[in-house]
Amino acid sequence: SSGINAEWPLRREYFQHYYITNNLSFTMVRYAKEAENPAKSVKARGFHLRTHFKTSREVAQAIKGMHLRKAQKYLKDVVGKKQIIPMRRFMGGVGRHAQTKAFNTSGSLGAWPKKSATIVLDLLKNAESNAEVKGLEVDSLVVEYIQVNRAPQMRRRTYRAHGRINPFMCSPCHIEMILTETESVVAKEDDDAPKKKSKKKEARARARLGAE
Repeated sequence: SSGINAEWPLRREYFQHYYITNNLSFTMVRYAKEAENPAKSVKARGFHLRTHFKTSREVAQAIKGMHLRKAQKYLKDVVGKKQIIPMRRFMGGVGRHAQTKAFNTSGSLGAWPKKSATIVLDLLKNAESNAEVKGLEVDSLVVEYIQVNRAPQMRRRTYRAHGRINPFMCSPCHIEMILTETESVVAKEDDDAPKKKSKKKEARARARLGAE
């Protein structure tokens, strides 16, 4: 009918405006930190990731300094609830679990953030692919640097009693990481070198000599 055809241009402009204003623009920005040896390092990052910032921060701190293979196995165990992520900073409402006793954390607080662990696993896989393209030794990669930043909150609504509407926000995050190839060289212990004795052992030895 003529009424529908007359309203369609207005509806089309409305939907175009809604699409432009509600879709995030991705602009390339610099990393917060640059690798000390770029030739032996690879990078990976993600923007506006739909997983909670607080749990992602705890996952990132748990794998910082780990070898790539160890970090991947650890996060897979977290997804399967075989190992746990210790919650060190954002501890509100977190329960106590026996698996957390393996970590030096207060209160035995821990959780199994499946979504955050899966997203960090994907980023590690991305970094692994970058290392293969660059010709680096994948088994020698170490998570040297990882950072989680808050992303702009995304707004939804939830409907309450008596006709009210409350905000229903999500807390996405940006994650960036740098993996560096390390040389695993173990120094051989010199047999001729004198072994150090603790002060307690020396004191006991002197006491025995005095008693004799």
